[in-house]
Amino acid sequence: MKGNLVIIAAPSGAGKGTLIKEVLQTVPELEYSVSLTTRPRRPGEIDGKDYHFVTRRDFEEFRVQGGFLEYAEVHGNLYGTSRKFTEDLTGLGKDVILEIDVQGAASVLEQVPDAISIFIMPPSFEALRARLEARGTESAEDLDLRLRNSIDEVSRYDLFKFVVVNDEVSSAAARLRAVIMGERQLRTRQTDAIRDILDSFDVSKLIHEDS
Repeated sequence: MKGNLVIIAAPSGAGKGTLIKEVLQTVPELEYSVSLTTRPRRPGEIDGKDYHFVTRRDFEEFRVQGGFLEYAEVHGNLYGTSRKFTEDLTGLGKDVILEIDVQGAASVLEQVPDAISIFIMPPSFEALRARLEARGTESAEDLDLRLRNSIDEVSRYDLFKFVVVNDEVSSAAARLRAVIMGERQLRTRQTDAIRDILDSFDVSKLIHEDS
C-alpha cells in the first residue's frame, strides 16, 4: 500500500510545527519531510532535522537539477521539498508530512491531487499576533510582513480538504491525528489488502479445504 503525502500549511505563527511534532510521536508509519531552506537557522534548530539549511546558490543548483517536488520564496527566503525523499518513503508505504506554505501546497496539489491537504487555522488574528510576538524570533519588519501575509494565507483555506483550528494544542493535535488515520481507511488505499481478504472468502476454496 503506497503511502500518502500529507500537506500541512498555515500562516506563520499558527502553531503547525508544534502540532506536527505531537502527531509524529503518536502516529506509526509517519515521516517528516525535511525541507531545504535558505533562511537563517533559528536558536535551537538542528540542520538536517528541522531544515536542511543551504546557501541560495546550492538551492538554485538543486532546483535546476529537477530535485524539488515544489519550491517557493516566502518572506524573502527560499523553501523546497525534495522529490526523491518523498517518493522513496511513500513507495515504502509510509505517510509523509510536508510542512509547507500555501503557495507550495497549491503546487504539490497540482502534481498530487489525491494528497491529504490540511490547513491549520489560528483561532483569531489577535491570537496569531500574540504567538508571533511571544516567539521573539522576528524583527519588527519581519513580524509586520508575516502578519500582512497571513491575511492572504488564511483567505486561501478553501484550497484544502481539511481545516483544523488550533485553539488548543492537545485537542487540535487529536483532530489532526484523526484526519491522517481516517484517510488510511479509504477503500482506494486498501486495494491489495481487500483483495487478499476477498480471496479468502472464495467459496470453491473453502469447499475444497473442507473436503
